[in-house]
Amino acid sequence: MTVTLTCKEALRGEITVPGDKSLSHRAVILGALAEGETEISGFLAGRDCLSTVNCLRQLGVPVVTTEDRVIVKGVGLEGLREPAGILDCGNSGTTARLLLGVLAGQPFFSVITGDESLRRRPMGRVTRPLVQMGACIAGRAQGRFLPLAVAGGRLRPVFHRTPVASAQLKSALLLAGLFASGETVVSEPEKSRDHTERMLAAFGAKVACEGTTVTIEGRPRLKGQKVNIPGDISSAAFFLVAAAITPGSEVVVREVGVNPTRAGIIDVLKEMGAELEIGGVRVESGEPVADIRVRYSELAGTEISGSLIPRLIDELPVLAVAALFARGKTVIKDARELRVKETDRIAAVAEEVAKLGGRIVPTADGMIIEGMQALAGGTVSARGDHRMAMSLAVAALRAEGPVAITESECTDISYPGFWQDLAGLQKGAAG
Repeated sequence: MTVTLTCKEALRGEITVPGDKSLSHRAVILGALAEGETEISGFLAGRDCLSTVNCLRQLGVPVVTTEDRVIVKGVGLEGLREPAGILDCGNSGTTARLLLGVLAGQPFFSVITGDESLRRRPMGRVTRPLVQMGACIAGRAQGRFLPLAVAGGRLRPVFHRTPVASAQLKSALLLAGLFASGETVVSEPEKSRDHTERMLAAFGAKVACEGTTVTIEGRPRLKGQKVNIPGDISSAAFFLVAAAITPGSEVVVREVGVNPTRAGIIDVLKEMGAELEIGGVRVESGEPVADIRVRYSELAGTEISGSLIPRLIDELPVLAVAALFARGKTVIKDARELRVKETDRIAAVAEEVAKLGGRIVPTADGMIIEGMQALAGGTVSARGDHRMAMSLAVAALRAEGPVAITESECTDISYPGFWQDLAGLQKGAAG
């Protein structure tokens, strides 16, 4: 599908973005491993999260989806069954990596795979420590790429120091730690998003967090919960940036998760000079939630690096777009992880923006962007990457001519309805 954005329009109005993708994955997985029923409201019914649901169903977990609820009838730590077929994770790296942690502790054989893009993404940093815990994992390139065959079993606890701050890696090991007798400890160089630790504790696991180290005690009895999932700040980010860079704009995003380990986008936009207000802060299901109002303002370049990176890794492509229109230079570094996302997002952002006449200098671990640029119309490709599609849409709002975005249907991975919400905010300005 190709979407063409044809005019420079302000954005005005209020929206509620879909439920947090990270929390949706974790809620349905922990609900499956719990005893009793878990009721999830705000679940993101995007392709990635539905991949997790489908895999859990193959593992014998009853999952019922309604218009506004997902009901998981938990089978407990011992209740999963050997799947009759291959578990297909689609495009979802979260599904693959978190399920690897679960499957490592099961007394049966399973095979896990994904689409062409996911089969190119590295899994070795997850499979290696799981093998050290006692799982047998075989696959391409010594178990570094999907498809992977997993023969799980009795796991032993480990102390693992991760090479990078990765919530998916940490979560996989904590989930595996549920099946090990004793304490599993995961230590990171920087603190990554902590949704898994928070939710494990809410479901009844014994979890201790100290700095960048998390400890989980194995063999708990998890209990089903009612989980209310807030809006995904990674989805809200596109409208926060769009309003900040488009003259005349004012947008309110309601009920957004503002977990400090995820909210780096807010800190960076404020540092760049965005007129951004946080209101109505409250805690729901253990996660901080707020309403965010943002108005157009002149932005200034900044440096994005170090401990900020794990807190906004998914928002870096759209922050690169913001930097195109800021005064001065923006430098993004320490973000080599962008090279192994759904696409190489460092190369992809630079190459696609260049088609519109913009210039982003890619580096080994980031980007350098000189601000105050002008973009022309043209045709760009989302490359099957949902965050690329939405970042290019934000760039198109400031282009001088029509911008056609091919492969734009991939937004359904994390934000079904993105194009409708964008059009609605443009109509709000026109009204």
